[in-house]
Amino acid sequence: MDLSDPKRNSRYLSKIIMVALLTAMCVVMLTQPPCHRKAPSVFSIHELGVTHVLVTGGAGYIGSHAALRLLKDSFRVTIVDNLSRGNIGAVKVLQNLFPDPGRLQFIHADLGDPIAVNRIFAENAFDAVMHFAAVAYVGESTLEPLRYYHNITANTLVVLEAMATHNVKTLIYSSTCATYGEPEKMPITEETPQFPINPYGKAKKMAEDIILDFSKSRKSDMSVMILRYFNVIGSDPEGRLGEAPPPELREHGRISGACFDAALGIIPGLKVKGTDYETADGTCVRDYIDVTDLVDAHVKALNKAERGKVGIYNVGTGRGRSVKEFVEACKKATGVDIKVDYFPRRPGDYAEVYSNPARINRELNWTAQHTELQESLRVAWTWQKKHRSGYADSGRYIF
Repeated sequence: MDLSDPKRNSRYLSKIIMVALLTAMCVVMLTQPPCHRKAPSVFSIHELGVTHVLVTGGAGYIGSHAALRLLKDSFRVTIVDNLSRGNIGAVKVLQNLFPDPGRLQFIHADLGDPIAVNRIFAENAFDAVMHFAAVAYVGESTLEPLRYYHNITANTLVVLEAMATHNVKTLIYSSTCATYGEPEKMPITEETPQFPINPYGKAKKMAEDIILDFSKSRKSDMSVMILRYFNVIGSDPEGRLGEAPPPELREHGRISGACFDAALGIIPGLKVKGTDYETADGTCVRDYIDVTDLVDAHVKALNKAERGKVGIYNVGTGRGRSVKEFVEACKKATGVDIKVDYFPRRPGDYAEVYSNPARINRELNWTAQHTELQESLRVAWTWQKKHRSGYADSGRYIF
């Protein structure tokens, strides 16, 4: 090599300087104090002794109560919700209750977007999924069936695919007694044939079938718990959370919401649809389960989940109450003589549905504790009176 060539010497000198600069930059970066380096999020790391649960639909009525219970039990929680039915105010309540880093995060995303869902799973170290996210009104499902099949069935497939890709092995699935349709015999057991009669129940059953088929495949090795629950009422006994459906959906909402709206004067009276069913008083009979008991069942299912096994459970009280009984209990709970108007049956409804909870009693050691209808309604009414506009008075949250 001829070192006497000035041009060649210049090139070698430039390379040496470049190497020296790069080396110096690396040394500076590595020796910077930790505060100057971006540490990985605790949500992206599996931590010994900490179970990280993804709660889909965690801004909704049931999902937010489940997130509250998980946080109280020291789980790490990520809520994913598109806020089409959920309330950002509920998320804010949870954030104020559990402000410590690494306890709770909220991600605004739609489960119908596979790219977004896959990114969420890639960036977070989930140990389990509680899948609540779904549109959930029987009457609405008869008017918009395609929306229900897409939102419930197709979105569940997206979640399952992400779980499979990212090796998340535990799923607690929020299903419904609507998958049974109108059985010939009462009470309903887990062996009762499933013949749903409305798109909501059909979409949920399809999602169940997909989950069960995947759980049987050699590649899955999943822990699966499917909870088929009945009519949910009540709210957090300490008054932190409640039910606040969008105003435009009040027509399709739960009977408890309609009762409270009538008691508050938001609507002129309560509309009871159907008085000619083959029941004792002609109105529908339902099994009303308090939301506090329901989330307790979810947590017990999570704690009992075993790799490679599937559990299917009815979550109810085992006792049916008629709509007329419900209305009388609501009048007593609110102290308001609610005006009641009677109308023809609602499409897709069935006469009588109540559960036999023997299996969940036996296998998960779960029994409904809040079985006094009037008391559950009184607790919910306390929240409703203080939140006439739902979570609208909870302040603004920026995400």
